Amino acid sequence: MNRPSERCAICGCHLHRSGDYAKPTVLGRSHATKHHYVPERFFGRSKNRQGTQREGIFDVCPWDAEGKTVVFCYECHEELLHNPVFLPEDVEKFARLAADNGLCEEQKSDGRDKIAGRIKLLQKVIHHGLETLSTLDACSVEGK
Repeated sequence: MNRPSERCAICGCHLHRSGDYAKPTVLGRSHATKHHYVPERFFGRSKNRQGTQREGIFDVCPWDAEGKTVVFCYECHEELLHNPVFLPEDVEKFARLAADNGLCEEQKSDGRDKIAGRIKLLQKVIHHGLETLSTLDACSVEGK
């Protein structure tokens, strides 16, 4: 059942729930799909493995968004959010930031504090990047 004027939180397209999910068609690309702001797996839960509890990365959500969801079109959800582009220089810069913040590890330990720190750092990078770009007069996807 379609909800009145349900739209993708990113691109604003009209969403539907009438089938064709993920098909390479306009209907498939505009199918509604729910997304957790902070992944359930970060708290040890997984919809794919219901009833199975894994060690969480966070005990308490650092952003007070645990369990909160938003609706996107299939295209923005699966193509944009689940497949970010990290170029070699981006990875190198982020690795330096992680090292500068004591978040690197030569060998994995029993704890998850380093990955928790890297997740928080990446969210901070995204937040500050968005803040910076939103204050520019002319933001172009072609420009740098």
